Amino acid sequence: LGSSRASSYVVTMVDEDRMDRSKAVLERSLTDFFGSDDYYNIITMSELLDAMTGMINILVGVLAGIAAISLVVGGIGIMNIMLVSVTERTREIGVRKSLGAKRKDIRGQFIIEAGTTSAIGGILGIIFGCMGSLIAGKFLLNGMILWPDQGIVMGAFLFSVVLGIIFGMYPAVKASGLQPVVALRAD
Repeated sequence: LGSSRASSYVVTMVDEDRMDRSKAVLERSLTDFFGSDDYYNIITMSELLDAMTGMINILVGVLAGIAAISLVVGGIGIMNIMLVSVTERTREIGVRKSLGAKRKDIRGQFIIEAGTTSAIGGILGIIFGCMGSLIAGKFLLNGMILWPDQGIVMGAFLFSVVLGIIFGMYPAVKASGLQPVVALRAD
């Protein structure tokens, strides 16, 4: 063969139903020729596709894990902001309760504030995400315009609002449970 050496060959099958049998015949022939199966490797397209699918599934799992951690951290951040807000506004809560505000009124106020805070974060996320998609398309994909799917964007926005409401429940319940006399004495 001289100085040129083949590193791979492609065999195209005409009948997909006989691929396993054809692979076995090819492996047997190559093993007889080389005397061992250490000198070659036969991979079918279906095996290659399965390997790629497995790698993509692992990547999706890792990205989903990172997203879940980010959501929990964001939710904890909203909860901490709302707890600080409850602490700073203890007197206001006491005044409202002494003037006849019910627990559900106080709870509703803080839940709405938590939802609004997360909605603002969701809107900022949409703006930065769309800008990032346009910039990535322009510079990385030769001017291609990338625009996120509207259904996914709306779903993510609604999810962020719901997440804010869920993590805002504890501070809201804590605020609504304050006794007016104790709240009015707070500094």
